[in-house]
Amino acid sequence: MNTIQFKTSINCGSCVRMITPTLDAIEHINWSVDTAHPDKVLTVKTDTIEATQIINAVSSAGFEIEQI
Repeated sequence: MNTIQFKTSINCGSCVRMITPTLDAIEHINWSVDTAHPDKVLTVKTDTIEATQIINAVSSAGFEIEQI
């Protein structure tokens, strides 16, 4: 499985709850957000999804995101 990491503006538990439906709707990924990290790192594990798909989904939900 490939691991892709992103710097985000998902900075608290409330933000994680807001983004959960968006990320859960993307099939074939496992994801987590480290809100304790200064860069609020979103880690996605997948074999089939491209980084651009994650970026588009998170951006559409109103959060800033860039691949690390």
